[in-house]
Amino acid sequence: MALIDVTDLSLGYENRMILKGLSFSVDPGDYLCIVGENGSGKSTLMKTLLGLQKPISGSISYGDGLKKNEIGYLPQQTMVQRDFPASVREIVLSGCQAQCGLRPFYTKEEKRLAQQNMERMGIRSLARRSYRDLSGGQQQRVLLARALCATRKILLLDEPVSGLDPVVTAEMYELIEGLNKEGITIIMISHDIGAAVSYADHILHIGKRLFFGTREEYTGSDLGKLFLLQEGGELHA
Repeated sequence: MALIDVTDLSLGYENRMILKGLSFSVDPGDYLCIVGENGSGKSTLMKTLLGLQKPISGSISYGDGLKKNEIGYLPQQTMVQRDFPASVREIVLSGCQAQCGLRPFYTKEEKRLAQQNMERMGIRSLARRSYRDLSGGQQQRVLLARALCATRKILLLDEPVSGLDPVVTAEMYELIEGLNKEGITIIMISHDIGAAVSYADHILHIGKRLFFGTREEYTGSDLGKLFLLQEGGELHA
């Protein structure tokens, strides 16, 4: 059964339709990259999958017992968020809030989970550091650890390498690929078409034309070839 099944979805805001007729599914263990032109609705789709925004029409169903509050989310950061004064440990722990309900404290298990995910992302030594003092790559690792505290099944990543230098970008892609190999389903928005077709096993292209299929189907399609040419992307081995 699909983890997420989207049928004939239409999205928009302030009475403006930006995307219609979208259908796709995500199975457990998939690595899906969402690509498309600026303003095509990629981030709006992500927010809709999270239940933060209602669709104009269509349906989204969740399988394998998945609940909306069990989806790990790494949003694009604003300059204000990058300057947040909390400690690394506090931010990672906050990923457990969805499971806390009205409980005003974290359990030993939640604290253990936060510690485990800091180790997983290689940031345990930064636990007491202020988030605002970290490099961009370190901050993204903190936010990824936070997202992992919210889920054991699926991560939604909105431009997770935006603003990072090439070396740190490659490290982040390797981290995400490793999580996928561990069995975590990945849905990632990316402007980096070369990375999308290198790491993802499925591509969702949204915009004036829609495409959903495997990486091989996408790179062999007219739309995929055109977009790769426009973006200067290459298919790497």
